[in-house]
Amino acid sequence: MDVVDFRYLSVAVETGNLSRAAESLGIKPSTISRRIARLEDELGVTIFERGSFGIRLTAAGREVMVPVRRTLDGFDSVLQVGKSSGSGMSGHVRLGVRMPPVGKPLQPLLAAWRDQHPDVVLTLHELNDNEISTALAERTLDAALVTTPTLRRGANTISVYREPLVVALPQRHILASYDSLTWDLLREQTLLTQGWNDSYSARAFYASFLGDGVRFSSHPASKQSIMALVGAGFGITLTAKSQSEVLFPGVVYKPIAEDDAWLQVELAWRPTSEDAAVGRFVAFMRDEARSRRLL
Repeated sequence: MDVVDFRYLSVAVETGNLSRAAESLGIKPSTISRRIARLEDELGVTIFERGSFGIRLTAAGREVMVPVRRTLDGFDSVLQVGKSSGSGMSGHVRLGVRMPPVGKPLQPLLAAWRDQHPDVVLTLHELNDNEISTALAERTLDAALVTTPTLRRGANTISVYREPLVVALPQRHILASYDSLTWDLLREQTLLTQGWNDSYSARAFYASFLGDGVRFSSHPASKQSIMALVGAGFGITLTAKSQSEVLFPGVVYKPIAEDDAWLQVELAWRPTSEDAAVGRFVAFMRDEARSRRLL
């Protein structure tokens, strides 16, 4: 016996007639009659009474139908899960981020993804550049939002959005009285950066604006810890405009009046990924970036 026999049996019960059951299944009446007779032989019971009234379940047949229906329901559930996963409407996306997704435009993007894909679990992993690169290579991350060119090894990338940079200053800093700042005004300052073992991408990024003579103070710490040091007067730092929505004691934010004061955020993923949910996430981010004109 197999699940096809159970299907035939269930349809026969529903229609109460083998000919009508065969018609609804698109098979010959002799085929369904033969399959049910073989099933009765295997089980050693008579499932149907047959007569001019058509067919009806025997007492043994009614008992047989309980596990048959349970089996068919379970099989349908498996098919539904498979179809949903295969279409990317369910599953799991492990997303690496360099910065917390605070404010626009990333937070609204993730909210839109959540609304449209409520059955896809999204797990956020806040990591530094080296950790994100390693995690993508080792497939412990499915995708990552990155802002530096250090993650191109073996990964595909698409641009998602562009975000202005702002300066975070101690509240009592002399530059805090300015309405906006320029690179020239910032070059003489001590610039606080995040930096882990052999990870100097933030310093390289800042130096591309300010030159190589900048005084850097690197810390293997979170952005929140860097902001705490800014508030304590240890120096200044650059951050994305969305991050300036988070208030820290003793810290003020100032815009930068320079045409190149922005960062490009890209989505990176492994080109060999076969997970449908990951593919749908990549396509969603690409299409949303275009429709919202975030680039």
